[in-house]
Amino acid sequence: MDWVLIAFALFKGLVFVAGMHFAIKWHYDQELKGTDRRTLVRMGSKFVAAFVLLLLLVLLFTFGLARMLGMDLSLP
Repeated sequence: MDWVLIAFALFKGLVFVAGMHFAIKWHYDQELKGTDRRTLVRMGSKFVAAFVLLLLLVLLFTFGLARMLGMDLSLP
């Protein structure tokens, strides 16, 4: 039974190392590609918009669920 922990830790380490290798390789390849500034700004704004939209959806879901469960959400 002691080998299970060692096997899982080894597998986790291998997955982590492989993920870091591919992340570094991807960033290096993107640097070589040489994207222009407009594309980077457009992609960044899309990510920010998606994040804000998802944040609002989670907030609405949380407050809707709290109301459905009968929690009092009014301010004093």
